[in-house]
Amino acid sequence: MDAAAATMTTTTTLRKRQLTVRTTRSAEEENAAGKLAAEPAEPVSPSARLVEDFYIVVVIGLATPVNLPAARSGIAAQLARYPRFRSIQVTDDAGGNPRWVRTTVNLDDHIIYPRLDAEAVAANPDKAVEDYVASLSTMPMDESRPLWEFHVLDFPTSEATATTAIRVHHSLGDGMSLLTLLMACTRSAADPTMLPAMPPLPTRKGAIYARPRPPASAGALAFAAWVWSFFVLAWHTVVDVASFFATTMFLKDPPTLFKRVKHGEFQRKRIVHRGLSLDDVKFVKNAMNCTVNDVLVGITYAALSRYYFRKSGDTDTDRDLRLRSILLVNLRPTTSLHACVDMINSGRENEVKWGNALGFIILPFHIGTHKDPLDYVRKAKQVVDRKKSSLEVVFTHVAAEVILKCLGLKAAAAIFHRMISHTTISFSNMIGPVEQVEFCGHPVVYIAPSGYGPPEALTVNYQSYVNTMMVNLAVDEAQFPDCHQLLDDFAESLKRIKDAASSLC
Repeated sequence: MDAAAATMTTTTTLRKRQLTVRTTRSAEEENAAGKLAAEPAEPVSPSARLVEDFYIVVVIGLATPVNLPAARSGIAAQLARYPRFRSIQVTDDAGGNPRWVRTTVNLDDHIIYPRLDAEAVAANPDKAVEDYVASLSTMPMDESRPLWEFHVLDFPTSEATATTAIRVHHSLGDGMSLLTLLMACTRSAADPTMLPAMPPLPTRKGAIYARPRPPASAGALAFAAWVWSFFVLAWHTVVDVASFFATTMFLKDPPTLFKRVKHGEFQRKRIVHRGLSLDDVKFVKNAMNCTVNDVLVGITYAALSRYYFRKSGDTDTDRDLRLRSILLVNLRPTTSLHACVDMINSGRENEVKWGNALGFIILPFHIGTHKDPLDYVRKAKQVVDRKKSSLEVVFTHVAAEVILKCLGLKAAAAIFHRMISHTTISFSNMIGPVEQVEFCGHPVVYIAPSGYGPPEALTVNYQSYVNTMMVNLAVDEAQFPDCHQLLDDFAESLKRIKDAASSLC
């Protein structure tokens, strides 16, 4: 064990935790609990029940030392007043379904100042932060109180003056829920009296599979093409649903450097990040007339390919190794971020649809060598466009709820984990604040979200913040001891792709 983690006072022994709490309370306790609950208890959603072993970890770099009184007062005024952040999951003896019940929030239970080895911190503060964040994957959370924590590492690193690691159980919300909360809790660094500028509304107004009807003036050929697109949508959906069932039952990715080696055995997760230029990503997007997501998937193809061929020593340049990733997709309306932030700021946070509203896509990842670096982005665009012409994401969301309702949590969780373990990578990306923000009076230098829990050795998350696109990796540290070299591959891949795109302009 590393020196920084060895001196932590909190136990680092991992246990299999039961998320819900079965309680038998006295009449006095029931009356007190009733006074705390301003609204009726809400049932825990099927999506939230399926992620009972999943955690989100957001590492935030701060530009100033932590002002503890200001931080406590800001957290008390913001996070602690949102329903999920002041609730626990309870299953009464009389029923079998967990529900959210309001409880008292004691900030001393949620703001943690770990005691680290002073020599280890002085020798390498970046590694001390990284080691401590890795240790969170081995530390259980107390299920008798709301499942969120602020871990304050109040010493300078190469990136920030202080660092905060926020750990949240995934049942409290998905990425969009937490981004909504972040946007509502922060203020513009340029003018702390103002909310930060919101990300621009996406050009897509409907679902990713939507096919707008052509105007009558477009002619019969355009109308026929529009009708034909629905047949294509139906066919792609049938193929993807069949692939989903096959993956759940028997279809596995081949063993590679990226495939988890020890299934069923917990491995400590190391979470690392690297900032990429968002301007470079947008430059490639504009030069190739594609989307930011296409570019990010292409960069990931290229980075994993570089790592694979260097690490394996494989010299077959014609090889096209196909892996698969689980791509999480937000099912909320594309304008929901703006609408939810508006509701929170007007005091109507109870109207916000918190929790998880996710579907997922099984997205092929191609490992190979290309003389033209832009071919990675072209391949990515082809794959992503194909997946947009499918109802797979809706089906997976509905299927998860039906399976949970019909077969119960234990069976549904087993199916869910089996399906994920048959793929290789988890992948997601989120758009973040477009200007520098302050959190509880502390200017934010960077935001690096990731997590642990999925039965995969590698998770890739992208998060934008101002003009930086942060690539975040959560890896089984025993399987990826050289995870920083993998981060180098992401940076080098973007550089090569950007240089090649310059020739198109």
